Amino acid sequence: MNVIIYCRVSSDEQTKGCSLDYQAKTLIEYCQRNKYNIIGEPYREDYSAKDFAHRPEINKIMKYCKQHKGEIDLILFLRWNRYSRDTPEAYKNIEYFQKLGIEVNACDEHIDWKQSESKILLAVYISQAEVDNDKRSKATIDGIYESAKQGKCTNKAPRGYKNIKIDDYNKYVEIVPEEAKIIRQVFADVAKGVETPTYIHKRYDRIGFKVNKNSWFDMLRNHFYIGEVRVPEHDGKPAYYTKGLHEAIIDKEIFYKVQDILDGNRKQSPKLSKKIHPDLFLRKYLVCPVCGYPLTGATSSGNGGKYTYYNCSHNAKHLRCRAEEANEMFAKYVASLKPNQAILELYKEILVELKRERDGNSRQEVEFLKLELSKTKERISKLDDKFIDGDIDKSTHARMIEKYAKEEILLNEKIEIILNPNRTNIEPKLDYSINLINNIDSYIRNASVEVKCKLIGSMFPEKIGST
Repeated sequence: MNVIIYCRVSSDEQTKGCSLDYQAKTLIEYCQRNKYNIIGEPYREDYSAKDFAHRPEINKIMKYCKQHKGEIDLILFLRWNRYSRDTPEAYKNIEYFQKLGIEVNACDEHIDWKQSESKILLAVYISQAEVDNDKRSKATIDGIYESAKQGKCTNKAPRGYKNIKIDDYNKYVEIVPEEAKIIRQVFADVAKGVETPTYIHKRYDRIGFKVNKNSWFDMLRNHFYIGEVRVPEHDGKPAYYTKGLHEAIIDKEIFYKVQDILDGNRKQSPKLSKKIHPDLFLRKYLVCPVCGYPLTGATSSGNGGKYTYYNCSHNAKHLRCRAEEANEMFAKYVASLKPNQAILELYKEILVELKRERDGNSRQEVEFLKLELSKTKERISKLDDKFIDGDIDKSTHARMIEKYAKEEILLNEKIEIILNPNRTNIEPKLDYSINLINNIDSYIRNASVEVKCKLIGSMFPEKIGST
């Protein structure tokens, strides 16, 4: 009987418990006892794959058997879990060999294919392996989850760190000083908000800090750099971050500034220093006509009700008036400042025309920058030719290439900025603004206190004298 021996390991644990050498030795001895003729050397599969299509050695065997049809009688391996841990895949591969007239079997778990019960026995062997695989997979996932909860690094350490392994139970990460220094500078540069993250990426790439674009942004998002470890979702529990056992590289304040920049968040308008009484919103802007001190206000009870008053913060005798009367007078005052409709329409036309002119100027500027970019690329090409022809030495070539490469990046960045600003249509914004101006007194009467304060602050940057 002509036999091909197939040995396979699929993980470190299997390597330790059932090495390729051990399998080969056992299978060779089995063949010698049974006087089988071994074809070639044992095929050794040191490759983890769930299906046969991704196993190089089994594919070599399949190809060899097809080319030498009728010359092979048996594919032999140690146990069925070495062959497959997937029942449908196993049946499919067995069928391939059976069509070539070749038996597939294990020496430690031999199946008599002449017996009707052979399929049941095969299902038991492979199902056991499949269940064992599922258990091992769950144990691995559980182990990763528990390690992450403890703040341990459960996979390859990110750039700036390296994995240290003492033994299977003692592993940790430590900082790589040279890389960490560069990464700190990268975060500091991005946090400034002066240059775009993409431009900074290109600049660092030019000086030799090679990181592809996706990895670059992954690096800027990685909480590992602030000393945190991501605990994955597990058994219905959501993922979260916990304090890691490793040392942080990046300060949290800088890290979250970078996140804001990546998210496109702008600085929020400063909050009001303290909560403003909805009926006393003018005390933030009005001053006493007698002494010039800011007005304050309060609510008092009397005549069966509560009444709110503005009064001078320096001397209450200087000014005291009902808040609702003062607020209504102010609303009428700002209403009197509204321009007529014809002026507003003319203002709208002027702004639209200015927008058209600006867009036209932008197109001209882009064409000019593209021309400069073309010249820069041509200079780089000529430098390469001069270097090849021996007209300039290596150091001169490198220096000039660096100079023009920086120019190229800067020109591309300028073009990108001009072509991709916020170019939403101006007409809806103008319509909204004109509607607001036309109804400014209604906003002063009915809008929220925050909106009122923003409107008044934009109209009157200085304090307003009251009369």
